[in-house]
Amino acid sequence: MKLYLKIWRQKDASSPGKIVDYTLDGVEGDMSFLEMLDILNEELVSKGEEPVEFDHDCREGICGTCSLQINGEPHGPDRLVTTCQLHMRKFNDGDTIVIEPFKAKAFPVIKDLIVDRSAFDRIQQAGGYISVNTSGNTVDANAIPINKHDADTAMDAATCIGCGACVAACKNASAMLFTSAKVSQFALLPQGRIEAVERVQNMVRQMDLEGFGNCTNTGACEVECPKGISLTNIARMNREYLSASLKG
Repeated sequence: MKLYLKIWRQKDASSPGKIVDYTLDGVEGDMSFLEMLDILNEELVSKGEEPVEFDHDCREGICGTCSLQINGEPHGPDRLVTTCQLHMRKFNDGDTIVIEPFKAKAFPVIKDLIVDRSAFDRIQQAGGYISVNTSGNTVDANAIPINKHDADTAMDAATCIGCGACVAACKNASAMLFTSAKVSQFALLPQGRIEAVERVQNMVRQMDLEGFGNCTNTGACEVECPKGISLTNIARMNREYLSASLKG
């Protein structure tokens, strides 16, 4: 395949960015999207040009670092996949592909297609954990009976990889789906109930401080999420937050 690429290039966070055109030939359908970018970068380096910077790590759909906006869609035209799992067979010979970083106030561009998503880390640090004093006699978590439906639902929420597709898909750049998934994975388990009030209040407060927008209720976040995180988690977080607020 011969493809026409329009890629966002930006030297650093303080420099203005722009779309730069590239033509790439010999792309095969079995290549992943990142492999296609690797080939482009090999050509650029061979010409003595600056390669396109993009984030990646596991290339197995686990880490979420490969997040790219492809033709206006987070992770591209496929569903329930990350960018590294997207194959070039989803495109046709002669296609023009626009490749951009996730754009949100809370996700500042570091360089080219790489954004700083440490805002997610700070939301997690605000309450996405269970405090356990392991110096005493602790009870094995496996010894606590948990309803299977609750356990399965908590696991579904825990599959969130924090890629930021939900933020990129939302016209308000809301982080509600991410934050609610991290709240839900604990709210549904007895181990998480002890700190439930502080957790939801602290995580929502940090989410707002990071500059994310309000939920639009359009559901674009769930559609674009590579792990299919459900909107019901947002409803659960809202209930948890209301309950926490009433408790003072």
